[in-house]
Amino acid sequence: MMRIVVLRVRGMVELLHGWRVLSRRAFGCAWRWAPLVMLLFIVPQTRAGSDAVVPPTPLLLMLAWQPQAQFAGYYVALEHGFYHEAGIELTILSADRGRSALAALRAGEVDLAVAWLAAAIKARADGAPLVNVAQLLPRSSVVLITRVSSGVHRLSDLGGRRVGMWMGDAALPVEALLREQNLEVERVPQSTTINLFLRGGVEAMSGMLYNEYHLLIDAGPEPEEVMVFPLAEHGIDFPEDGLYVLEQTQREKSAVIAAFVAATRRGWEQAFADPEGALDLVLRRQRAEYVPANRTHQRWMLEQIRAAMGEPGENGWDWRLHREDVERVGDLLQRLDMIDAVPSDIERLGAE
Repeated sequence: MMRIVVLRVRGMVELLHGWRVLSRRAFGCAWRWAPLVMLLFIVPQTRAGSDAVVPPTPLLLMLAWQPQAQFAGYYVALEHGFYHEAGIELTILSADRGRSALAALRAGEVDLAVAWLAAAIKARADGAPLVNVAQLLPRSSVVLITRVSSGVHRLSDLGGRRVGMWMGDAALPVEALLREQNLEVERVPQSTTINLFLRGGVEAMSGMLYNEYHLLIDAGPEPEEVMVFPLAEHGIDFPEDGLYVLEQTQREKSAVIAAFVAATRRGWEQAFADPEGALDLVLRRQRAEYVPANRTHQRWMLEQIRAAMGEPGENGWDWRLHREDVERVGDLLQRLDMIDAVPSDIERLGAE
């Protein structure tokens, strides 16, 4: 850069010298005005060249789980430079078994977190100043899965049975279902695999339609050999993946957060327009974090996530968190004694 500036100045000096010699011969003393004329051209260039480049704003995003197609849009937006174009330097972190995304957000370790609405309401009830800035998945994909051979053909048949349940906030929807249905079951901690169910350790397991259900079918059982109970069809239709920040972050970085959401929207549009390209990025992430990678399974997941997100309208997806959903889920959690009370400032969660 310094070399270019020196050459440019030297060139201008030589040009001025030549102008003065020519002007003396042709215009007499009029040559004295030549430098002023030349400055008209030099000053704008100097000013334009001195404008400071605004550095991108660093943001930390923690996903709700390990790398998988559930989060393909974020990977695509990062890889294609959509966040960079929005003035954001994004780092994507994966949650793990010992640390949830909401816990990291509440501790101030990250700027944004992907979380389910039930968990966010519970955290807000506990005093965490969370704000929803985008609600990507408006419906629940949680299911309970049993074998037909177990004799469980309806939810009421689960009474007294062993039911595999996740730990922490992920258990909230299934716990709500069991309480709502007045089912007394033996709750068995369920890991991140389907092995407990395959080995007969539980008679029902928690799962996601886009994940554990497909893993189970891939493992051997035919679809007609299992019973699937979608929680959404039994009164527990809790919106799932949403983007959350702390109130302070929303106040201080509202424009940056809005730009982040817009770039994320572009990422999901691109992921669905080029699913195989998106899967390449997902598998690369999985391998980098030593997560088992299965393209067929991730393709199924991406298709199911697209169905769960719904078809975009004329102006794209409606990613607003709706007040009626917050009130419905909050009231149910309170009625089932899963929170002490719906927070009085629940509207500050970000519902519209």
